Amino acid sequence: MGAKHFFVCGNTAKGFCNLFNDNIKNLRKIFILKGGPGTGKSTLMKKIGTEMEKLQYDVEYIHCSSDPDSLDGVLINKLGVGIVDGTAPHVIEPTAPGAIEEYVNLGIAWDTDKLAVRTKEILEIQNNIKPCYEKAYEEFAKGLKVHDEWEKIYIENMDFSKANKFTEEIIKKLLSAIHLNKTASIKHRFFGGSTPYGAMDFVENITENIAKRYFIKGRPGTGKSTMLKKILKESESRGIDTEVYHCGFDPDSLDMLLFPELSLCIFDSTAPHEYFPQRDEDEVIDMYKELVKDQTDITYEIELTDIVARYKACTNEGTKHLATAKTYHDELEKFYIDATDFKKIDKIYEELYDKIMKYHKEV
Repeated sequence: MGAKHFFVCGNTAKGFCNLFNDNIKNLRKIFILKGGPGTGKSTLMKKIGTEMEKLQYDVEYIHCSSDPDSLDGVLINKLGVGIVDGTAPHVIEPTAPGAIEEYVNLGIAWDTDKLAVRTKEILEIQNNIKPCYEKAYEEFAKGLKVHDEWEKIYIENMDFSKANKFTEEIIKKLLSAIHLNKTASIKHRFFGGSTPYGAMDFVENITENIAKRYFIKGRPGTGKSTMLKKILKESESRGIDTEVYHCGFDPDSLDMLLFPELSLCIFDSTAPHEYFPQRDEDEVIDMYKELVKDQTDITYEIELTDIVARYKACTNEGTKHLATAKTYHDELEKFYIDATDFKKIDKIYEELYDKIMKYHKEV
């Protein structure tokens, strides 16, 4: 595939959600980068990823949901190697420190005297960041409650008996009679999420080399996530490797299942990640059309208009708080960039690259 981009951490309606460990649990070597903002962790990981792509490796780029232009990690699965940001809030649980996990301290490149004279400003900015996230999560939580009202309308107008049969048909359509004699590899992640720039996703990148794509259309409460959970349970029982992409707003809901071995995916293709078929092989699954009482949208038009407006108000307000947090973080970075000796960072990069190349030579 070349390069795949996604998130493993999310700013959600249920707080900060971290799926990092699920994506690195099978690696044989994990380099955990330590060091504060502005030390070049993301730049270092991008450079490593680019060099690995030049060597024809598939590279997975894990983006930061609080700053999607920055990276939280780079995985080269064929080598069994990952480089990840191990600073807060990314808590990486070591499995075998020293054997599997190796810490790389970029903080040694700091001029601590320069930082010391800015202590008061640094602490003040850090104290301003945390409340921004707390307020963002509060607004997203309010939005989720409004979303429950939205779902309730469609749930009350849905044929659940038909929904169960419909799901069985979709499972048969997707998985046919496939049974693989092995334990399925299941990886949980996010294809999109709430960022300081609003909702964004990597759907097009993730699915670009997938031969068969199913686009689920519907409304909140029409059973999209429930159907995906049932498909996941079936695929896992059949030994089919699955990438499970959670909803970046409500992590308890699913937005996509991708089956690499089958070159097939099925995903929720409604706002804020609304896409439409572009290839002959693409297929739409319309939950609203199949399962919801006719004219429901029209019957509840006034209520739905109010709900949508309140929901957007909450998500927009939450996004503003994320944007404010990023502004503070950018100010903080300036102090550390000014105090960092990037020649030392370059040396750390070279040493890290050489270590990774040892794994390359073994392939």
